[in-house]
Amino acid sequence: MEASRVGLEGLTIGSLADGLGMSKSGVLGPFGSREQLQAAALRHAGGIFRTTVVDPLDGVPPGADRLARLIDAWIGYLAECPFPGGCFVTAASTELDGRPGPLRDQVRTAVTAWRTQLTDEYRAARSEFTTHRPPDEVATTLIGLAMAINQEIQLLEDPGAAARGRAAMRAAVGLPPD
Repeated sequence: MEASRVGLEGLTIGSLADGLGMSKSGVLGPFGSREQLQAAALRHAGGIFRTTVVDPLDGVPPGADRLARLIDAWIGYLAECPFPGGCFVTAASTELDGRPGPLRDQVRTAVTAWRTQLTDEYRAARSEFTTHRPPDEVATTLIGLAMAINQEIQLLEDPGAAARGRAAMRAAVGLPPD
């Protein structure tokens, strides 16, 4: 998705039409407006994240094994990201965090839902660990690590970033190394 490279502000009806070899009106029809196109891009990116990271957990009972699998899937998503510019939500969060409006609200909702899931996943698993950190603190740590790992993979092109990130995330929640 080109928007992961150019940002949501760079995503326009004209650029999408040019990329698809279509007229602007042909692209505008399904979306109605540039803002609706941008919102659709955010929804699409969220769906890809869920399919890659969350859906594989279906049927896995809450606990340390599920949390470890979530971390592994998340790191896999960052390392083999389907978006050429890296994690789309991370990029959109940075781009929109200081800009009020519906797109920022949409990203905020997605990030809040992910934080809630991480908090719940850790809460369900922490009885299996010897140390118990506050679940919201763990969610903040994991999200911060993911943002750093995304940067190291995308910006620094560091081939060791994914393995180091996986180890850091596992340590942050109290899981043993792989």
